[in-house]
Amino acid sequence: MVTHDGVKVLFVAGFGPIVENAAPTRALYADALALPLTSGGDDPDYLHTEKLDGVRHFALWPLASAARSCFGTDVWPAEIPKPAAWIEFDVEDVPRASEVLKQRGYTLLVDSRTEPWGQTVTRLLSPEGLLVGLTLTPWMR
Repeated sequence: MVTHDGVKVLFVAGFGPIVENAAPTRALYADALALPLTSGGDDPDYLHTEKLDGVRHFALWPLASAARSCFGTDVWPAEIPKPAAWIEFDVEDVPRASEVLKQRGYTLLVDSRTEPWGQTVTRLLSPEGLLVGLTLTPWMR
């Protein structure tokens, strides 16, 4: 557990690539590496698992789904760099963590929103192009 400026990171909730072309990505992760990925939710190309040591949720997240999550559209805005991967940190207090990020000058793509599946999330792009989430994921606690 890490605490700084009132932000307490509890664990890495999830990680994975952001996918524009599902077939070759599926071939690597599901076929060649034999990761125990299953599809779920509204997007059949969203492949995920909770059965890998070291991360609570690993998923191949389609770019269109990431765009929907951040912007409410299937198209990632041309003026914002496309992320190559995503990582989520479950934090003790998402609104507090969001305020700290804003105070430090970060631009939030999503600010303390509760998703239909019950997760509360703030999202931003990191300097290296990761889609970073600060989350409260009730079923992982």
